[in-house]
Amino acid sequence: MNEVLVRSGGLYTTVQDAGRDGHYAIGMPPSGAMDRYSFTIANLLAGNPGPTAALEATYLGPELEFTDSRTVAVTGADCSVTVSGASAPMWMSLRVGPGDVLGFGPLKAGARPYVAISGGLDVPEYLNSRSTYKLTGIGGFGGRALAEGDRVPLGQAQDPPAEGTTVPEEFLPEFPDVVELRLVVGLCSYRLTENALDSFLDTTWKVTKDADRIGYRLRGGTIDFVEREQPFGAGSDPANVVDLGYPIGSVQIPGGNEPIILLNDAVTGGGYATVGTVVSADRDRVAQTGTGGYVRFNATDVDSAVQARQDRDAWLHKLRTVLTG
Repeated sequence: MNEVLVRSGGLYTTVQDAGRDGHYAIGMPPSGAMDRYSFTIANLLAGNPGPTAALEATYLGPELEFTDSRTVAVTGADCSVTVSGASAPMWMSLRVGPGDVLGFGPLKAGARPYVAISGGLDVPEYLNSRSTYKLTGIGGFGGRALAEGDRVPLGQAQDPPAEGTTVPEEFLPEFPDVVELRLVVGLCSYRLTENALDSFLDTTWKVTKDADRIGYRLRGGTIDFVEREQPFGAGSDPANVVDLGYPIGSVQIPGGNEPIILLNDAVTGGGYATVGTVVSADRDRVAQTGTGGYVRFNATDVDSAVQARQDRDAWLHKLRTVLTG
């Protein structure tokens, strides 16, 4: 069986694909790649059809030894990459052979590198997805992050792009000092005072150390809630409401102190007011913002959010045409 040998798991590396959509009603978040843009391009460069299972690393990538010839691609966070000790470029189709070792150095910008391998990672599916959901230990490679000594099976490789196929510079992501995030205000923004909502949107928020696949906790100010008598079924925190569903990318502010952006592995519902939701096209930017980074929220509407998603899909289609002819 063809496989890749894990010589080091990096800081936190998991198998992810497009996620297990359709199970929110039973409390199952989708998981999946946090930066869908980088994930999709990595698979294009590796010659994989559709959202094939790949690796998502956090801050420090893994060290992988190959047992056969493969095409690999590294995208996402800006970092140094090596193949058997020699420097290798990101955003390019790379050819590796038996015994070659893919390695990573420190990040220069961003937070999450992605590694796609031709044929994909052939781990078992759970609810039609190979994505890792570590909180319950399902999907991916044994439901956990990769570790030294793991042997991850690989699928049958398709016809990859030519070695050296490169993403044009215009398609590469940027890593600004302050990341602008479009936010659809609601469902429970009525719980904020008018001044509090304005303050929330005017504040530059700092990403704390509590920033992972579950959510990003931010710091930068306090938010006031409208005074009221708590309704039956809600807790005593001013941010509490009667339980409701949490959209992926929704923002809650427990206690009015530290906003939390809920992400791919977050719980699907609870009793905190969600004051807005980051549009799906901008969650890639969240994924590439690390601890100590800064974000700002810009109010938008649902129609604009849908258009942003369509624009991103059209941009990826254009790139696919450029790469495949």
